[in-house]
Amino acid sequence: MRYYETMFILKPTLTQEEIDSKIEFFKNILTNNGATIDGCINMGMRNLAYEIKKNKRGYYYVIYFKSNANLIVELERNYRITEDVLRFIVINYKNKREQKTWQTLVDISNGKPDPRKERQKQKPKPEEIKAENEIKEEMTIDSPNEESENKE
Repeated sequence: MRYYETMFILKPTLTQEEIDSKIEFFKNILTNNGATIDGCINMGMRNLAYEIKKNKRGYYYVIYFKSNANLIVELERNYRITEDVLRFIVINYKNKREQKTWQTLVDISNGKPDPRKERQKQKPKPEEIKAENEIKEEMTIDSPNEESENKE
């Protein structure tokens, strides 16, 4: 099984029911050909960077899945013959590092917290370390002065 991500852009003139049916159509192609869908991101209607087939907006949808390589040919064929698809891309995550990134993206799409952000929360920031050191220095400087004042 290989790790894949696919994103497609649908025409903005479609109704919500038509959009949902197209999304289900492509999900069914994946599942009927032995793929396992691990996550989806509904990005919604967005502006395009440039006009595509006289459209300035498009409906974006991302699917993360695992499958065999022969399924990709069938998926791309269906993208091409569906007139409501403006653009599509299929990305293959090959090496271990890319697969780890894929898993992070799947976790984010499923609502799990990003482990990178969790690690950043645990590490103290350089400003915090500097502030703690300054407070410690002030405490050590203040302590001898207080003792000398008490002696007099």
